[in-house]
Amino acid sequence: MIRYYKNIENRLCEIETAEQGSWISVVNPTETEISALEEDLGIDRDYIRAALDEEEPSRIESDDGVTLIVVDYPVADNIDNSPDHTLQYFTTPMGIIVTSDNVVTVSAKENPIIDDISKGVVKGVCPHFKTRFVFTILLRIAARYLQYLKQIDKLSNFVEGKLYKSMQNKGLLQLHGLEKSLVYFSTSLKSNETILNKLMRGRYLKLYEEDQDLLDDVIIEVKQAIEMTSIYTNILKSTMDTTASIISNNLNIVMKRMTTFTIIIAVPTIVFSFYGMNINENAGGLPLANVWFPLVLSLGLSVLVGLFINFTQKFK
Repeated sequence: MIRYYKNIENRLCEIETAEQGSWISVVNPTETEISALEEDLGIDRDYIRAALDEEEPSRIESDDGVTLIVVDYPVADNIDNSPDHTLQYFTTPMGIIVTSDNVVTVSAKENPIIDDISKGVVKGVCPHFKTRFVFTILLRIAARYLQYLKQIDKLSNFVEGKLYKSMQNKGLLQLHGLEKSLVYFSTSLKSNETILNKLMRGRYLKLYEEDQDLLDDVIIEVKQAIEMTSIYTNILKSTMDTTASIISNNLNIVMKRMTTFTIIIAVPTIVFSFYGMNINENAGGLPLANVWFPLVLSLGLSVLVGLFINFTQKFK
């Protein structure tokens, strides 16, 4: 799908075809649409396909006056539509192609960053100022990372609170999923930071003085996101370690109780085993061989063994 936008009277409006100074939004294009873009705008089809590969790393390159910037943006997905906020986060590439006349964005699926810009959520968008428009997209991506990082922090606190009340595999899997999401974020953010450092040198895009502050804002946001990712990763790792220790401790307590119960149960078993033996009374037999004495004896010994175990446990 290809859509064309242009700033008309300080408003971003959708137009029918590409014009000078317009923005072309490309989402999951067909081979026919890729061929049309290659023919009409002179863009190498490999540049367009770069953003359609989910494994494409962040990079920047320029050839024949056309610059390709591939960056990762975050995506949140509700994996089971459950009411307890079971979310997974990952990153996916998006291509920004800057030609002499236009800016083209390419993504494999619907992109919340592009949707916000096309719907007018982001104010002051001017595609004909190509460098500023690219920085605006990058700033929006950085802001989305920060938004999702705050969500991850809230979700981890929510799941952690549930785990303190009841240890369940589902909660542990949720924490593991969030920890994995932070790994994706960390890797993508560091790659995006590298791209920004290259852009700062002015070799790929012409930097204007009025756009320098915007680029500085993008770099600050990305650095903040990297720092937050590192902090939340350490917190989640500590939480997982603590949870594992609690589970291990609870297991030890259960095993200790089961062992104590087994020992106490073994006492009456031994007593009744002796009185259950077939012994000749003429040989002496066992004293007080009636039903009450073994019961009282086994009960008394069990109580004594239980008190002894409890006493020794207290003074360990």
